[in-house]
Amino acid sequence: MPDKSYDLTVAVTYYEPYVSGLTHTARGIAEGMANRGWRVAVVAAQHDPDLPLRDTVGGVDVYRTPVLMRVSRAVVAPRYPLLAGHLARHSALFHINLPMPEAGLLMPLARPVPVVSRLHTDPYLPPSRLSRMFVHATDATARAAIRRSAAVVASSDDQAHASRFWPLIRGRNFTPITPPCLDRRGGQPRYRETRALHVGFLGRIVEDKGIRYLVRAFQRIADPDARLLIAGNYHAVAGGSNLADIQAEIERDSRVRILGELRGREVDDFYASIDVFTLPAVAGSFGIVLAEALMCGVPSVTTDLPGSRYPVTSTGFGRVVPPRDPKALAGAIAELATMPRDWREQKARAARARFSAAASLDAHEVLFTTLRGRAAGRRDR
Repeated sequence: MPDKSYDLTVAVTYYEPYVSGLTHTARGIAEGMANRGWRVAVVAAQHDPDLPLRDTVGGVDVYRTPVLMRVSRAVVAPRYPLLAGHLARHSALFHINLPMPEAGLLMPLARPVPVVSRLHTDPYLPPSRLSRMFVHATDATARAAIRRSAAVVASSDDQAHASRFWPLIRGRNFTPITPPCLDRRGGQPRYRETRALHVGFLGRIVEDKGIRYLVRAFQRIADPDARLLIAGNYHAVAGGSNLADIQAEIERDSRVRILGELRGREVDDFYASIDVFTLPAVAGSFGIVLAEALMCGVPSVTTDLPGSRYPVTSTGFGRVVPPRDPKALAGAIAELATMPRDWREQKARAARARFSAAASLDAHEVLFTTLRGRAAGRRDR
């Protein structure tokens, strides 16, 4: 067990180098607070056996526990609760990321340290008997964590109010804080092939992203020089990828490109290569990739899901369409492709002000500092 003490310990199942909105948020908060002088630890599962059990990444001490087995998107890591509890008790604050099947076990192990729970999304899996059982169990652990939290965070009021957990959250100390999003301007259009319309998607290649409906929407666009760029991880994806289904949808459309996983400057170049961004999710919450596209000046289309629609509805920089509706999606893409440059620039400035990493970290630091101060006051009495 580690013998160091920390200002903040962040508990998350998957962490760097795994890529998802949840891990991006956890890493952004952890490294952002470390850059502001906080001593930060992250406790995660060793989702890849080649990863070290102890590491330092971006000024953050990362502790991983071996994985015994996997169940759908979850991992079974028997030592995880004990290590997380130990780190929590040696920290001023404990920050847990939900949904997490282990959440209910962590809360008593973290006492008496104040806990901040961030609800990223309500648990979702493609329907099956096993998935319903898993979601029900994960819901129960999330409720246990929320009940014992000193504060609860979600990405927006829109997401929180529509959550299955809202009746419980509204009685807690609740604060909406958007995830820290990166300003990815300055990329080169390395993925652009023609002067015609380029439509983009970036995210994990999984069922709940609704990519098959995007492919069907794009096939309504007749221009032979138009391109659809689909970027994201489809190899080691928790719960498995639906790449084969998407490839079947593409069939003989030679205009579609599957780029695979992009990182760092590659992501900047991706945004610089497209005219319209799309996030056609059928389940999910706040889309960091969506907010970052808006910050780059790329108008975006997303689906009318609580939380997921928030970056577009809060800025007016795009269109919201019903889930699983290729016709509406195609119409919105065509409309946004004609929007003038000055409108894009005005909306992009508003998006950068709303979703910047600095604004998110400022809000997190205020919340964390307040809770830490209250805990210190109670200890002094």
